[in-house]
Amino acid sequence: MVWQPEIEELKRRRELAARMGGPEGIARQRRRGKLTVRERIERLADPGSFQEIGALAGAATYEDDRLVDFTPSNMVIGTCQISGRKVVLNGGDFTVRGGAADAAVGNKHGFANHLPLQWRIPYIRLLDATGGSVRTFEQIGRTYIPDANPYCAGANQLLATVPVVSLALGSVAGLPAVEVCLSHFSVMVKGISHVFPGGPPVVKAALGYDISKEELGDERTQVFQSGVVDNLAETEDEAFQMTRRFLSYLPQNVWEMPPRTEPDDDPNRRDEELLSIIPRQRNRPYNPYKILRHVLDRDSFFEIAPHYGKSRILGFARVHGYPVGVMINNPMYLGGSMDVAAGSKVIRFLQLCNLFHLPMVYFADEPGFMVGLEAQKQGIVRAGAKMVCATQQSRMPWITFVIRQLYGVAGQCHDRAMRGMFKRVAWPSGYWGSMHIEGGASAAYRREIDSAPDPEAKRQEIERRLKAIASPFRTAEAFNIEDIIDPRDTRPMLVDFIESAQPILKTQLGPTCGPPFMP
Repeated sequence: MVWQPEIEELKRRRELAARMGGPEGIARQRRRGKLTVRERIERLADPGSFQEIGALAGAATYEDDRLVDFTPSNMVIGTCQISGRKVVLNGGDFTVRGGAADAAVGNKHGFANHLPLQWRIPYIRLLDATGGSVRTFEQIGRTYIPDANPYCAGANQLLATVPVVSLALGSVAGLPAVEVCLSHFSVMVKGISHVFPGGPPVVKAALGYDISKEELGDERTQVFQSGVVDNLAETEDEAFQMTRRFLSYLPQNVWEMPPRTEPDDDPNRRDEELLSIIPRQRNRPYNPYKILRHVLDRDSFFEIAPHYGKSRILGFARVHGYPVGVMINNPMYLGGSMDVAAGSKVIRFLQLCNLFHLPMVYFADEPGFMVGLEAQKQGIVRAGAKMVCATQQSRMPWITFVIRQLYGVAGQCHDRAMRGMFKRVAWPSGYWGSMHIEGGASAAYRREIDSAPDPEAKRQEIERRLKAIASPFRTAEAFNIEDIIDPRDTRPMLVDFIESAQPILKTQLGPTCGPPFMP
């Protein structure tokens, strides 16, 4: 019992740290409808698994060498288990000086950012913090030049090595706002989350107008319009559930295979409804989620960024227990055509799947790039060029099922030209070309149409002639497509492909040889 006094002192200091910002700070947090950082960790982590690092760091007040008061650091870091897998957690404590950077102690932030690299385990940020503060200038007696500190240099390496998840759980500004994007998956919570580089006072000083933090940075701008944040949760608990599910599809790091779960779905399932989902009328939409339900393992699809770039649906799923990346065009929005928003979303997703060795499964109904003046103003042509490069740089196994249309350069964006393991087949409902017959005929046969006695009748005649040779079977006769399949055979073929992909994936472990992941 020689060191019992010190053990008692250690216990007392841990209790002081657990007070966070004290009753007043905690009460403010609750009035805003938010959990405290320690409550968040308790709800996210497996029970009893959190191991805190730096719990004793803080600002202490002494009298005659006796500790009389203690304010902990406004950052809680450590490791924990999530569904039995170890991760690093970094949580901002808004009850201590609003999580401001100038209230930090030591280099806990830098330590937390480097730990996932050293241990090669996923990293989760619970962001409820502001960035720098002018208070720092007064404390250090000068201003300072912003520089590329080691954190900035390490951010790229972090994204290239382990899964990173950022949860915006309050008003997040400055560097923490950037950290929302420095991740592979991000979530905000309706009613409590706001993300911006500078808040309303900064906007007022810079631009001279008043705006609320809700108008400036809630889900309306960040999830639905800009796509800065991937998913929206109704509650903090739902955000934690999304985090657990996202990580369940990914390996601990790029040197490991994605984790397989025990399959509980028939690999040879042939659902009859697949014969009727695609309408004969080419201008009629259908529910793309039905196709996913009939082909993927039941209840395994986890959608990412559902509110942004809505003409393309994408996310993770499982096929016979193996994690895969999934994409399908959404004919219910812009006819499924590729606009700039959808292209940006798809590029990040391709990079994510390539980085963590998930095979790509694409159900193609691609009418082409979005046309028109608005699309031109947004830079659709450059966006298409980026898509071409991202596809050609990827190397994960890829299978495409052409379920309806595949047109133009947007269609070419999903052909890897025999680079890496690639397979493409079609349903009998498929049709394709360099461009649509409607519209294309008017351009290619303009002189013939204009010189005809009845230009409209001539145009229709030409279109009928072209449509007569547009059968997918003629394409298969020329071996321009690997095969035309019965839609009911889609799942058995997909299971076979994904199982065949596993040995290939093992040869690709380690840092990606394809495109780097860019936020």
